[in-house]
Amino acid sequence: MSEEIYRSPRKTGRVAILLSGRGSNFRAIDDAVREGRIDAGIVLVLSNKEDAPGLRTARERGLETLCLDPKLFATREDYDAEIVRRLEERNVDLVCLAGYMRILTPVLCRAFKNRIMNIHPALLPSFPGLHVQQKAIDWGVRFSGCTVHFVAEEVDMGPIILQAAVPVLRDDTEETLSARILVEEHRIYPEALRLFFEGRIEVRGRRVFIDG
Repeated sequence: MSEEIYRSPRKTGRVAILLSGRGSNFRAIDDAVREGRIDAGIVLVLSNKEDAPGLRTARERGLETLCLDPKLFATREDYDAEIVRRLEERNVDLVCLAGYMRILTPVLCRAFKNRIMNIHPALLPSFPGLHVQQKAIDWGVRFSGCTVHFVAEEVDMGPIILQAAVPVLRDDTEETLSARILVEEHRIYPEALRLFFEGRIEVRGRRVFIDG
């Protein structure tokens, strides 16, 4: 059977951000858009939490926001189906998870296959899941970092787009390591969007190839 291939479009794109908290990666992406480093516009910032600081930031920046309460939906699939409907209404090209603390169902993953990005504060496939900075310290690894990847149905296992490494210092705490990793997150996440909308990303199976 031939290998499935996906090529990102070369176009001015429409981006949706999904977040649950402060949305520092959302701010990094929006800053890059406003500075002209990404040929795209953020058309929606959506959260599952009405009090998410990231929603407040989005409103202050004049962006459209939306909160969908999961408690109003019978199943997780129903909730994600409503998200798909809202995204399709706005002709969204790319979905970016920025501290979105819900596991996506196949309903959303399949509707936007190879069009959902996430950033994870570890060098995947090592240390998927939560509290990964502390896990890196506990395991005594010499390097940790962050990974921008496409979202697949299996959590933290989608094709890797970009990674950045940082050293793990002997006296690191979860907080100090997280802070150093976050600097790299803010650098490589906007870069991944830039490459996507320049049409330079190709996915072959589970591997990503970047032109140039």
